[in-house]
Parts: sequence; C-alpha cells; structure tokens
Amino acid sequence: MFNLQNFTRTATLVLFSGFLLSTPESIASAQEKYASIVINAETDEVLHARFADDRRYPASLTKVMTLYMLFDALEAGELSLNDRLRVSANADRQPASDLGIKRGSTIKVQDAIYALITKSANDVAVVVAERIGGTEERFAALMTVKARTLGLTKTSFYNASGLPDPRQITTARDMAKLAEAMLENHGDYYHYFANPKFSWGRKTYRNHNKLLGKVDGVDGIKTGYTRASGFNLMASAKRDDTRIIAIMLGGNSSRARNAHVTDLIEAAYLSLGITGTEDQAASAPQIAFAPSSGVAVSRVLKTGQDVMIKNKTGLTAEGAAEAESE
Repeated sequence: MFNLQNFTRTATLVLFSGFLLSTPESIASAQEKYASIVINAETDEVLHARFADDRRYPASLTKVMTLYMLFDALEAGELSLNDRLRVSANADRQPASDLGIKRGSTIKVQDAIYALITKSANDVAVVVAERIGGTEERFAALMTVKARTLGLTKTSFYNASGLPDPRQITTARDMAKLAEAMLENHGDYYHYFANPKFSWGRKTYRNHNKLLGKVDGVDGIKTGYTRASGFNLMASAKRDDTRIIAIMLGGNSSRARNAHVTDLIEAAYLSLGITGTEDQAASAPQIAFAPSSGVAVSRVLKTGQDVMIKNKTGLTAEGAAEAESE
C-alpha cells in the first residue's frame, strides 16, 4: 500500500485546492453527448477535433486511470503481478459489470488487470482502489491529482470504476492525453490492452473493444458505457511506425461507435498517406481531414452528427442499465 502519510498530505492539498470540491460545469444534454478527437501520437498534431473540450462523462474509460495508478504501483515496487488483493464488502456489492468476486476472497494483481480491461469489472476496480488508496474515495482523490500532473485539466474522479456520478467528468482531449501518457509512461504494460479474452472461474470474457483484430494496427485500449455517457471508446493504432489515438464519447450504440472510430482512424491515416490492409484501403471512407483546422469533413462530420441522435425512448440501442456494461 502507498505511504498513507504522504497520501494524506496529497489528498488534503487536493481537497483544499478545489479539485474535488468544485462544482462541475453543466454537462451537455443527452442529445449532445458526442465528442471526438484524433491525434498523431508521434507529433502531437491534432488531426480532428469536435467538441473535444466539452465536458462529458468518462464511464469505464475511468478504468484506464485506475490501471495507470496500478502500473505506477508496480513500477514503484509497491505491488507485484503475483500479489493477491483482498475483496472487501464494498467491492463485493458493486453492480454489473462485475466479476462476481466475494467478500474475503482474493485476486492476483495480474488477473485484476485482465479483469479491468476485458470484463471492465467494477468490483475489481474497487479492490485495486482500496489496496492502493486505503479507500475508494481516497484513491479517487489520488486519481485526480495524477490527472493534473498529466495535464488532464478538465477531469475529476470520484470513483475508480466509472459508475454514474455527475461529478465525474472529462473531455475527449483529456482522454487522448491519458492514452498518450499510458503509452509513454507505462509502455511495458500496454500489451495487456490487446488481450482478446480473459477466463475466470468457469467463464471466459471477451474484450469489448471490437476493433482489436479487425482494424489494421489497432492494439488497444478501452471502451465504456453508461446511460448518461453513451458509448465511449479510446482506441489506438500503429501503422508504419505512426501511432494514432482516437477518442469518441457519446455513441448511440456500440456498433455505431465502432464504425465511427474506424472511420476516424482510416481517415487519419489516409490524411497521412498511410493505408491499412488491402480490404480496408478499398473501403476507406471518402473523407478528408484538415489538420490545420482540426476539423474532419464529409462523411465523418455526418457520422458525428448521427451518433449524437438520442433514441425516442431515451435509452441506448444496446441496453439501458445504469450500471457500467463495458
């Protein structure tokens, strides 16, 4: 566990600086959940941005920060991959998506990593938070401190999972910065995000990131969904030694989200003169990126408008549970 004396000092600074006590700005209405950004990770050039600085809900993209903190602890020698983390009553009662771990049981750190990435397990997020921060609340304070050090100026965390909390907010640009920080600072652990499935007990869980193995070069990193956030995706791809990070928030369904992020990635590489497989090159969207203005035009713009449309029922196309499903 991290040094609690150091933690207390840091958390106090966080609280009094207003990071966690400030009232968040109003989140856009349900029809305005959409936001996106695409960056060239090699040059930090923004290839596309739409509502990239508007505040949105991260949903399970939160777990990328939870994992970042866990990787920090591994790098510092505070934990090892074979250490066992104990499950508390608080972790046990977390809603789905969960691994179903029971109070008093334990889970290895490496299994916790797989569970967070593939199953997006809320109970495991709390287990990790309590081991590192003592309590989930304190861990969330540390997450926000870390966010500030990484340049995530509009992001605040109040839990480790991304379950609904109106105070837990971010932006597409901040999530791109987090993805880039993960690649730069914890590249040795990044391969976990490409894991296609994870077995626990008698069940096998497949990674929710359906772009893995389907879009050339995509090797991570995380999906997310709550009713308030819509369907989110943080994706990264590498072709010809050029890495692209694409963030989309607020999709109306996982299928629409996946298609839109695929278009964003293909358009980004097309603008850089890089193509994917022969099949993907043939079906690449006929759109243009305008890096100097940060605006994508033609079909990407239309798709961006399409994914902002809310169903008449007020529910998403693939589920309306308040609990995190991705």
